[in-house]
Amino acid sequence: MFSIFAVGTIANTIRMSDRNVEKLSILADAAKYDVSCSSSGSDRKNANKGLGNASNGICHAYTEDGRCVSLLKILLTNHCIFDCAYCVSRKSNDVKRAAFTVQEVVDLTINFYRRNYIEGLFLSSGIFKNADFTMERLVRIAKKLRLEENFHGYIHLKAIPGASDELLKEAGLYADRLSVNVEMPTEQSLKLLAPDKNRQDMLSPMKYLKNAIIENRADKKVFKTTPLFAPAGQSTQMVIGATPESDLQILWMANQFYEKMNLKRVYYSGYVPISNDNRLPAIGTPVPMIRENRLYQADWLMRFYGFKLNEIVDPANPLLDMDIDPKLSWALRNMQLFPVDINKADLALIMRIPGIGIPSARKIVAARKFSTLTLDHLKKFGIALNKAKHFITCKGTSWMQKEMHPLQLKQHILQTSVSKYAPNFSPQLKLF
Repeated sequence: MFSIFAVGTIANTIRMSDRNVEKLSILADAAKYDVSCSSSGSDRKNANKGLGNASNGICHAYTEDGRCVSLLKILLTNHCIFDCAYCVSRKSNDVKRAAFTVQEVVDLTINFYRRNYIEGLFLSSGIFKNADFTMERLVRIAKKLRLEENFHGYIHLKAIPGASDELLKEAGLYADRLSVNVEMPTEQSLKLLAPDKNRQDMLSPMKYLKNAIIENRADKKVFKTTPLFAPAGQSTQMVIGATPESDLQILWMANQFYEKMNLKRVYYSGYVPISNDNRLPAIGTPVPMIRENRLYQADWLMRFYGFKLNEIVDPANPLLDMDIDPKLSWALRNMQLFPVDINKADLALIMRIPGIGIPSARKIVAARKFSTLTLDHLKKFGIALNKAKHFITCKGTSWMQKEMHPLQLKQHILQTSVSKYAPNFSPQLKLF
């Protein structure tokens, strides 16, 4: 996100009017509460010497090759007809209101891109009159960028719940990613904090986009000229901590989205107290960042490491351990599976060893074809040996903590580990 100082500096560079500087400050600040702004999977190609390329990670996200890239992240407007208790833009909140025109957003995006401030656009909005009225303007912005400005950079549009299928279809032709925020983990919480909203209005566009993406991918295999449709897929966001759902309930909902809606990402946004509404946590009690981090770690385990939901949380253990990561927590509950011989175990089991991520697990499997591995080899692979050494055997070693009770082992690891949770730690950078 751009700071107020940065907004002023950039505005002077591109000669923005004072009113547009004010609007940019208001609408960029209002957009900071939406965390679902990184991208992956888009392969939009630049043709005919157009502007930009869709990149692999946006808005201060880190790409696989380590690059940090950014985008213009704004709301079209912070006017809204809804009064959601958790939202800073709710209609009853006493805040400055602003709205961009379609052309203003197009001009901002192009001017910022040409000066190398951004690599794409993340555009959301409050609801003007109704869902279609707002969605139509978001679509017009993306369409103008693609067709009139020949812009090939990354575009992420919010799909407005309740918008028509026709507008969603058009949006998918111009945006790289679409997202419908489900907002609350359960329907009960949505009814409590956003009684004007309907959960079905959020699920219906998700289902439509899922089917449209599947159909487009199938058509693309047969007809190469088939236009791209949301090449980076769809995502959603849940606000956590505003209501008392357990981590089990939150992750169960995320798992349903992955299995039934083919979502690329579910984002977890810790609630920031913004009002004294008695339905919400008191001012001054924000959700700890560590809870967001644990949810992202658990999410990674489900999506990339082969873990089932009930292996991470279950009715007997509905909350994630805030002291240790969920993979280590699982290992301590399943000590009967350890130690693992890294020279013999298959890739899936090695990936489950605390302290060993997917790249390191693959290096182990590849390297042991040429030599029997030792701890010295593992150190070179960059694994977290302070955790892993308690769960593995290899040449020249014995299982180091075979007599230690899981609770004792947990305390031992905590005492000998350097904390990752320093100030400014980002929960999406490195999870294992």
